[in-house]
Amino acid sequence: MTEGTEDWLLETQRLAIHRNREALVDDVSMRIGRSSLHVIVGPNGAGKSTLLAAVLGLIPFDGHIVLNWRQSGAIGYVPQTFPVDPTLPVTVEDFLCLSRQRRPVCLGLSAQSHRTVARLLGRVGLSGLERRPLAVLSGGELRRVLLAHALDPEPELLILDEPTSGLDEAAAQWLEETLITLRSGGHTILMVSHDLDQVRRIADRVTVLDRHVVAEGPVADVLAEASIRSLIP
Repeated sequence: MTEGTEDWLLETQRLAIHRNREALVDDVSMRIGRSSLHVIVGPNGAGKSTLLAAVLGLIPFDGHIVLNWRQSGAIGYVPQTFPVDPTLPVTVEDFLCLSRQRRPVCLGLSAQSHRTVARLLGRVGLSGLERRPLAVLSGGELRRVLLAHALDPEPELLILDEPTSGLDEAAAQWLEETLITLRSGGHTILMVSHDLDQVRRIADRVTVLDRHVVAEGPVADVLAEASIRSLIP
């Protein structure tokens, strides 16, 4: 690893994650460059989502995760799936404000919360959908709302788990372009993807994971290997 201390935001050091004595991830060491878009690829069951969960502090692990914060120290997260209970009368605005104010959203929102929601929805191209019930959103609209949620507060590290999975071509293209814009604006992005064409289009570096690190480096170099391509379904 050649990056200097100021050039990386996230480092894992010999990370290992076990469940019932089975190694889900073993001896994973990697660095994520600051203001870069770094993608993790690998076969099903390789531990990709498990690795993200460890970085998010959701599951126990052995080894070390080091975050080299420079600014906010905030992490935004967009999950692969987000089930919505159709019986709950939650609007887009309610959802985006659940963690923004102390009083229950059912009692009304503050003027500041209304302004923040409008700004966030504008960033993801959903202006005017404040009162739309969360349960009736399309898959692409819901993914945009989840991204808006992840951008508040402004994250220094943005983590996404297969963010374009299940989206139509137009929605996936919009999300890719948005991620490129966020990266250009200084965000550090770590995401999981199963789409090698997508990785070639948007990623700076790629880590190939199969419970351990198989390869890591610039996208063109890593994906040029036929043995690497054969790992990805």
